[in-house]
Amino acid sequence: MITAVFETSADLYRAITEFAAGTPLWFQDFAEWGTDGGLVVFAVLFLLAAWRLRRAPSRSLAPALLAPFATVGAYAISETAKSFIEEERPCRAVAGALALAECPPVGDWSFPSNHATIAAASAGALVLAWRGLAPVVLPLAAIMALSRVFVGVHYPHDVAVGYLLGVTAAPLLVLAFRPVAVALVDRFRPLLPGSASPTPDADTVVVGAVDVTERIPRPTPAGDDATRRLPRVR
Repeated sequence: MITAVFETSADLYRAITEFAAGTPLWFQDFAEWGTDGGLVVFAVLFLLAAWRLRRAPSRSLAPALLAPFATVGAYAISETAKSFIEEERPCRAVAGALALAECPPVGDWSFPSNHATIAAASAGALVLAWRGLAPVVLPLAAIMALSRVFVGVHYPHDVAVGYLLGVTAAPLLVLAFRPVAVALVDRFRPLLPGSASPTPDADTVVVGAVDVTERIPRPTPAGDDATRRLPRVR
């Protein structure tokens, strides 16, 4: 079964790389750059998600703050698996491979794909913090994963497993550590730029969401026009 899957993946690898070799040079360069450039996009989205939720309840802010750490955790799982499985890169193992990118050195194993894991982990963690990003980040992560096959440095099964690993592991790590993160946010929130609630004025009492300002009447000075006078008796 495993042998059949591997052979099918290798045949698909040959087909994709042969197609890639026939694409315009500008598209090849874009595909090679995009595998790393997409990670910069996710880094920016991490910052935007945290800024967007800076005034949200701690339970909502915590997943946004945890997203980068969960992505690193998913990467660590992927890297550990690579060191045990030790699958050779297809750009060396497949005869006549047409790789657009430089083949990584010996010892930089192929399965699972770290790029696919990181991209999918970033997307999965971001969706927990900002659900509206799902239609954008999940397909973006899939394109980044497939680009690793396109440039010739991974088998299709490398990126498929890496994607599933990242999109599963990162959200689970966020959920597992959210209680700890919530407690830390509650404790250190005043130190986070722009995240603390506005401090009311000294003469303002906050009742729910309404500010009630205590107004103390000023004493009426003697001789004021508003002073009531007794009628004169003639």
